[in-house]
Amino acid sequence: MEVAAERLEGLVPVERRYICTGEKYRGIIKDRLPSFTDDRILGEPMPRDTVNAVGFGAAVFGKDDPDAVFSVLTADHLIEPADVFAEAMDVGYGIVERDPSRLVSFGIKPTFPATGFGYIEDGGEIPETGGLGFRVAKFVEKPPLAEAERYLSAGNFSWNAGMFVFHAQTFLELLSRHAPESHAGLMKIREAWGTDRQRAVLDEVYPGLPKVSVDYAVMEPAASDPAVSLAGVRMDVEWLDVGSWPSYGETIEPDGAGNRARGGAAALHDSTGNLVVSTDSEHTVALVGCEDLIVVHTERATLVIPRDRAQDLKALHAMLPEELK
Repeated sequence: MEVAAERLEGLVPVERRYICTGEKYRGIIKDRLPSFTDDRILGEPMPRDTVNAVGFGAAVFGKDDPDAVFSVLTADHLIEPADVFAEAMDVGYGIVERDPSRLVSFGIKPTFPATGFGYIEDGGEIPETGGLGFRVAKFVEKPPLAEAERYLSAGNFSWNAGMFVFHAQTFLELLSRHAPESHAGLMKIREAWGTDRQRAVLDEVYPGLPKVSVDYAVMEPAASDPAVSLAGVRMDVEWLDVGSWPSYGETIEPDGAGNRARGGAAALHDSTGNLVVSTDSEHTVALVGCEDLIVVHTERATLVIPRDRAQDLKALHAMLPEELK
C-alpha cells in the first residue's frame, strides 16, 4: 500500500489522491498513510467489486467538478521503474483531457498466455502521445487458454494492467447505459455526499449494488458503444500483479525444487512447484508428492488449489456467504 502511494509522487498532488477501500480498513490506512485524511478515504460498507468502487469515486469527484479526470490505480501491483510508469500515466491523462469520450487502459507486454488477465488489441497509434498511445481495437477480459495463446502469437495484444484514466461524467454516463442499477444507487450516494446523511445513505445503498467488475460492466460493452472510444498506453515496465496467488509467489525466492514458502513452517517431500503461505507460526503445512499446488493457511480458512486453476478463485469467493468472506 505504501509503495503504491509513493508511486504517485510528482504525478498527482497529495490533496487530490483518494483511497477507496473497505470502511473497516480506515484506521489501518490512517496509521500507515497519515497524509490521507478522512475525507479522502472512500470507505465501502462491503465490497461490491470494481465497477462500484470506480463509480463511487466518479460520483464523488464529479459532484463538485463534472469535468474531473481521474486515474484508477491498484495497491497490489509492483511496478518498476517509476519514471516509466509516471510517463505513461501522464500520456493517459493527456489523452482523456483532450478527448473526454476516451477511456484509457494501460498495456503490458505479455510474457505468457495468461488466462487471469484481460487483453487489449493495438488498433493503431494515437497522435501527440510520443508513440505510447494507441487505439484499442478489442478489449477481452480473461480469455480461455487457446485464445490467450493466439493473442500472444499475434504480437499486437497487451495485457490490460487493470489501471485506467477516465473522465468522471463520461464514466457515469456509461454506467447509466450498461450498469443502470449501479448508476441509480451511486446517484443516491452522490446526492447525499457532503451532507449529514452521507454515511447513512452509503450504508443503506452500497451493499445492494450489483457485484461486477469494471472490465465486464463497462470496458467490454464500451468497445461497441458509439459514444466513447477505447485507448491504450504502452507501459514498458516490470509489472507484477500480486493480487493473484501465482503472481505473489513470484516475489518469494524458490527452493531447489521450485517450491516457494512464506509465513509459518512448511515441510515438503518429493514435491515441486508449490506455493505455501501461512499466517500461523505454530502450524506446519506438510506436502508429500504434490506438484504445482497453492496452499494458503490462515486462522479462519485453508485454501488448496492447483496453480493453473488460480483464476477460478474469484468464482469460489462469490459462492461464499458474506460472513465467511
